[in-house]
Amino acid sequence: MTVSIGFFGAAGTVTGSKYLVRSGDSSVLIDCGMFQGEKRLRELNWQPAPFRASEPSAALLTHAHVDHSGLLPRFVREGFRGPIYATPATGEVAGILLRDSARLQEEDAEYANRKGYSRHHPALPLYTEKDVERALGHFRQAQYRQELKVAPEISARFLNAGHILGSAFIELTCRAPHGGARIVFSGDLGRYGAPLHSDPDPLPECDVLVMESTYGDRDHGDAPIADQIEETFKPVLERRGTILVPAFAVARAQLVALILRDLIGNGRLPEVPIHIDSPMASDVTSIYNHYIKSESLDQGIPFTNSRSLFPANVRFHRTVRESQALNGLPGPRIIISSSGMLAGGRVLHHLKRLAGDRENLIALVGYQAAGTRGRDLVEGRRQVKVHGEMVQINARVANLHGLSAHADRGELIRWVKTAPKPPRAIYLVHGDVEPRDAMKDLIERELGIAAVTPAMGEEHDLGWLFRS
Repeated sequence: MTVSIGFFGAAGTVTGSKYLVRSGDSSVLIDCGMFQGEKRLRELNWQPAPFRASEPSAALLTHAHVDHSGLLPRFVREGFRGPIYATPATGEVAGILLRDSARLQEEDAEYANRKGYSRHHPALPLYTEKDVERALGHFRQAQYRQELKVAPEISARFLNAGHILGSAFIELTCRAPHGGARIVFSGDLGRYGAPLHSDPDPLPECDVLVMESTYGDRDHGDAPIADQIEETFKPVLERRGTILVPAFAVARAQLVALILRDLIGNGRLPEVPIHIDSPMASDVTSIYNHYIKSESLDQGIPFTNSRSLFPANVRFHRTVRESQALNGLPGPRIIISSSGMLAGGRVLHHLKRLAGDRENLIALVGYQAAGTRGRDLVEGRRQVKVHGEMVQINARVANLHGLSAHADRGELIRWVKTAPKPPRAIYLVHGDVEPRDAMKDLIERELGIAAVTPAMGEEHDLGWLFRS
């Protein structure tokens, strides 16, 4: 075997990104994500890695979202001893997300033991806050476009992916004894011309591209997202309703609030309070403020001339008491709260309170994985279970695609075309089966490039690169 890629996550699904690259006697891990969504996927988090945790010389992290970073603490606990390379902003954001993930798992385990509903006795968390601190001690900074030797036969470069603050796609140069290869892992690719984040860097020349396909079967549409939000939100606010926006604490909450402030400032929406009810979103916003001049943020919008992402009239709620205070406040107002898929957190308390009123709106602004309450709402279900109770959904539900931080099918094709020379093959990952297969057909039809759809657990030998 010369060079190979093992697909141990996000193959045939959008979650759990995890790829092992072997080159001769060297190996590195690209991402180490947590599986989310359906129970059959979540249970994979408890399985040991299908390779020795001590094998990879290094782990390389494309960005901080937990479906790419969330199992790093467990991986370190299982024996990984190498450095974890990430951009400086990714390292800071990952610290917030991983600490929060561990805290929630410890709380869930404690509650399950107290109530006695777990099948396992005692119920245990996937990892603890102590495990997170141990993992964070392995982080090392990778600057954009700096070449790093990450293993004896592998070097890497991180390039701006335009997805969230600090996100990167990673170029690997593998120098195996019987032939080498240049492989690019897209991570999650951002959009072109989107507010807040800058456009992705061009794709460098490579032999193999491992590319996401989250929206491989659709385009986000040409209607500007500000127009979509104005059209959807304005009638609700004029009838004095409350709008609940479940939003990821990283990037999405900041983007939504930024667009809303612009619409209000330009008189396109009425002046109403905007509440960001998430300690994590508050902490992440502070990191955005710290990196406000970063090349991964759009320097063409007004906030980059100040030291703060938002004006003072966007209100942050950190404590439980501050969150509970929202319960007594009438509309019109907008509440942005995590999690973005209604999987847990403070947003569920707001959902229970607001969902029964027809004057209110639940605005979904991101991808909704199968098995989540967000997906249930997208599919039109009018009841969802929250904290053991069925909640009736009388409020209007809107699904706004234009706010996605993922490139759509047209943008993915556009990005591939920025390469000086087409890749010889594209491996499609991080997509459910239908969008992934649609992307495969589009690539082969429009670009004439062989597209491969690896299955979970498969390891693909790239020896064909040297025989052809």
